[in-house]
Amino acid sequence: MRYDAIVLGLGGMGSAVAAHAAARGLRVLGIERFGPAHARGSSHGDTRIIRQAYFESPDYVPLLRRAYALWDALEARSGMTLRAQTGGLFVGRPETPVVAGTLASARRWDLAHDVYDAAELRRHFPAITPRDDEIGVHEAIAGAVFPEAGVHAHLLDAAAAGAELRFGVGATGWDAGDGGVRVALADGTHAEAARLAICAGPWFARVAPDAGIPLRIERNVQFWFAPNDRAAVSPERLPIYAVERDGDRMFYGFPDFGRGAKVAHHGSGVDANPDALDRAVHDDEIAFARAALASFVPAANGAFLRAAACMYSNTPDEHFVIGPHPRQPRVVLAGGFSGHGFKFTPVVGEIVAALLAGDEPGFALDLFAPGRFAQT
Repeated sequence: MRYDAIVLGLGGMGSAVAAHAAARGLRVLGIERFGPAHARGSSHGDTRIIRQAYFESPDYVPLLRRAYALWDALEARSGMTLRAQTGGLFVGRPETPVVAGTLASARRWDLAHDVYDAAELRRHFPAITPRDDEIGVHEAIAGAVFPEAGVHAHLLDAAAAGAELRFGVGATGWDAGDGGVRVALADGTHAEAARLAICAGPWFARVAPDAGIPLRIERNVQFWFAPNDRAAVSPERLPIYAVERDGDRMFYGFPDFGRGAKVAHHGSGVDANPDALDRAVHDDEIAFARAALASFVPAANGAFLRAAACMYSNTPDEHFVIGPHPRQPRVVLAGGFSGHGFKFTPVVGEIVAALLAGDEPGFALDLFAPGRFAQT
């Protein structure tokens, strides 16, 4: 059978691409080397932050508004809980990127927000302990999305719309020409389609080496601790948070949704091989995470429960790669999400599906152009 589109990778982005492409009426084949909603890449770990006042760049805000609408529509269709609105706190000195950038996005797009000094933060959110010279931006619409549930919901959507999804099958290569694309599979077979979407997460640059994307894979670990006072760090009382201090790596965390209070640093600087990721968690890493948690949410700093390693796929500018392959117009790329992409999965799925169908994506994609690294 010849397909309209093949999607390589069915994690966060690929599952959404398959769902939106199938919903457009395309004949879709999705290929995933692991199982559904697996923990081998970047779309696992119970929770991810979602927010609209985006400190990375105000240019993301239109995408985020659409992502919120799509998450809520997917939640309604699936009957699954995909998003929790806890509010969000972005804390540091006024000049830190997490504070200044959040305010820049909020002001440019007239997003609802509040700014609190340290005393006001302590009064409004008794569980946290900001430093006296810190301020916090509070965004009520911020919160968490649940990655494993989101992937499952998109896969169910894709299958219901007629997509063929194959798990446990790897791709060994692909070719593209004027007539279409051909993907060779590890089982010795091949599949053909009019177009191809590459959504391979940490393996993205390996699957599309001729695109020239200088991707760096980084090992990151997420940690969960048993709260000393669970009521104080419940989703009703503690927002999600991101804290940037003294040039250290930003750390972020979540209230306890029932499996412990989660904390992690945004980036580690530790390079990783996606086929040989160190998944063991070491005592010094636990101590580093605990110190961050104790410095801001001491009520959450109880017994260590568990940890999970994942991977960031970092571009040099830490912006995404979304758009046609620089040399192969029948191939669409979606990768390099640099540790902040999961919240965008439904809108990325919608955009890539439009490109696979030969339609306009509906958003300006210059910031994410694959060809911007051509001189690197």
